[in-house]
Amino acid sequence: MTILVTGGAGFIGSNFILDWFEQGPEPVLNIDKLTYAGNLQNLATVSARKQYFFFRIGIEETSKIRRLLGAHNVRAIINFAAESHVDRSIAGPEAFFQTNVIGTLKLLEAAREYWTSGEAPKDFRFLQVSTDEVYGSLQPDEPGFRESDAFEPNSPYAASKAGSDHIVRAYGETYGLPVLITHCSNNYGPFQFPEKLIPLVILNALGGKSLPLYGDGQQVRDWLYVSDHCDALNRVLSDGQPGETYNIGGNSERTNLTVVHTICAILDGLRPLASGKSYAEQIAFVRDRPGHDRRYAIDASKLARTLQWSPRTSFEGGIRRTVEWYLANPAWTTSVTSGEYREWVARQYA
Repeated sequence: MTILVTGGAGFIGSNFILDWFEQGPEPVLNIDKLTYAGNLQNLATVSARKQYFFFRIGIEETSKIRRLLGAHNVRAIINFAAESHVDRSIAGPEAFFQTNVIGTLKLLEAAREYWTSGEAPKDFRFLQVSTDEVYGSLQPDEPGFRESDAFEPNSPYAASKAGSDHIVRAYGETYGLPVLITHCSNNYGPFQFPEKLIPLVILNALGGKSLPLYGDGQQVRDWLYVSDHCDALNRVLSDGQPGETYNIGGNSERTNLTVVHTICAILDGLRPLASGKSYAEQIAFVRDRPGHDRRYAIDASKLARTLQWSPRTSFEGGIRRTVEWYLANPAWTTSVTSGEYREWVARQYA
């Protein structure tokens, strides 16, 4: 038996594959187009394993994926492949709908053909990895998002993920494809591309640059350490009921400003400035993002109740491990912060 991971060279996908091989030897097929956020360096420690296979394929390449499914007796597809940065979706939304909606549709077609052909194992699963952003925004005193909440996406990225989730559900209802959907809160940890808040702040701080915060910095997110997310996905894949949706949260609501101050305090201790100043003095508030959601929070009680899962990593422990990882891996950060990346950041936070 084998699993197929899409987008496995990205942040969460590569962490999932690394964690997977820590649990056992079951083979992994990794397909990834290697766009700007995909990096095979993330998987250097497992690339030589005989149980690991990489194919540079997009999820829209239905016939190629269909052949892989049959040739490797794939028992599960875990779909991480997605355009995922809200800012980029605002600047150029079309690519998000091409990948997240049309790409997911074409991937589902490969899975449907495999499932209905009788080749797939009886316990075959299609796991769609989605986001809490499909639910929209919460008021300060509202309870966290539940699986039964209506979708109210507020960005092109969130709308594209909501669309893909609807298609996945429809394939379960119409064709009997055994699908599972998860909605996670904001991930952080090793190998995250530094367009996202936490790695951006770490690298800018070390580079003596400003630490940009949208608006007043009081936007609230529920922060989930990436290894905890991978653990939850494993639990859903093994024990989740087809047709069900599961929310995955970190029980760690923090404002963006609090997150940045926490990172600065850790860096003040681990890599103090020669001037004796705090990195927090580099914080700069910039014009807010259009349609910026004010608060996300996850109610993960269904996952705890039905599959006995809860996060193991506190925000304080996870964020320190994350800062330490970026400090220990300067070659990785140098390799991903190309000229295009620097130009993007300069435009976005001007």
